[in-house]
Amino acid sequence: MKRHPSKDIVGTKSKRLKGKHVVLCITGSVAAVRSVDIARDLMREAAEVYVVMSEYAQKIIHPNLMEWATGNPVVTELTGKIEHVALVGEHADKADLVLIAPATANTISKIAAGIDDTPVTSVASTALGSMTPLLIVPAMHKSMYKNPFVRESIQKLKATNIAFVGPIVEDGKAKIASVMEIVEAVIRRISKANDFQGKHFLITAGPTIEYIDEVRIITNKSSGKMGLAIAEEAQMRNAKVTLVYGLGSEEPPSNLKVLHVETTEEMEQAVLRELEETEYDVVVAAAAVSDWTLKKRYKGKVPTEEISTLKLELKPTPKIVDEIKDASQKSLLVIFKAEYDVSKGKLVKNAHKRLRKAKADLVVANDVSKRGIGFRTKTNEVYIVDKEKKIVHVPLSSKRSVARNILDIVKLKLK
Repeated sequence: MKRHPSKDIVGTKSKRLKGKHVVLCITGSVAAVRSVDIARDLMREAAEVYVVMSEYAQKIIHPNLMEWATGNPVVTELTGKIEHVALVGEHADKADLVLIAPATANTISKIAAGIDDTPVTSVASTALGSMTPLLIVPAMHKSMYKNPFVRESIQKLKATNIAFVGPIVEDGKAKIASVMEIVEAVIRRISKANDFQGKHFLITAGPTIEYIDEVRIITNKSSGKMGLAIAEEAQMRNAKVTLVYGLGSEEPPSNLKVLHVETTEEMEQAVLRELEETEYDVVVAAAAVSDWTLKKRYKGKVPTEEISTLKLELKPTPKIVDEIKDASQKSLLVIFKAEYDVSKGKLVKNAHKRLRKAKADLVVANDVSKRGIGFRTKTNEVYIVDKEKKIVHVPLSSKRSVARNILDIVKLKLK
């Protein structure tokens, strides 16, 4: 008998998922209406897709629709065929990945608590036991997503190396990520799941601060988002990550080893101590370190009522990146160089000059004068330069996308 006609689209876009089997789990969010598009786009990338639906997902879309979309029978209940074990049990024919899209607050919390009372949660539970990669795509109202217990569940799952995509928080809702973003995340998760298995990363992120007095500081506009994106991407690709984190505005992942610091001196001490105590394969210096500190810090709080003019005498802070290779010669070193309103040629030239001075292997350069680039943005545009002046341009894109590009090059350099 000829294969199901719906499978005629398999591989029509690319062969990136050829030979890969994806279990698409659908839960009771209105975002379930997007599941057809997710399944079809995965198939266009050459994946074989099997669908598992919760009871409440079936109240939103009918299982017949998903059978039409994938060309495969849909699991709506667990029977004597022990469908959850057949799909992701500990055997040679198990699926390559479980994708829960959309994932409700209820399902996320159940998985985190080890509860498996629906076909979807039973598949997730089995996947966790068989070490099958799991990718979760949340979709719910914003207030539910902000629920501290839901956030705790998400962080708990991330701590077990479960990856998340999205959500997009807008209009009072934590909306499901775009189909394209979900499909790309599946491809990355399957193809790069073990890129950095056994590799140890030391990453610095966020701004450092320098105290004027006990309450006032000098700092910069860094949010820490770029460094955190690199840390999360490295961890998703199975690296062991230590994060030295300044006072960024973003909360670091709870599942990383995080060393919190404030001043440049504290960051310097933390980095050098880590390099002395642990052998790191890769060091990514993404922190925006303060360049200046006070020669003399004021005691207490300087009273503005008594002083009309405050004069500050500054001195340079230590250049942490210049000390890393001396402390750990074998570590592959990635540094960052921000410029303001310069030409591309000067940006690259200055970046390569900084690379040589720090004895780094890669430098990531950007011009923070441009809209959407660098500090306090969700996006970035960078030029990645190596010792031989080979340049990789990453156009304006999300910081997570930039992080992926950086780590793709790191992977090649580690070979």
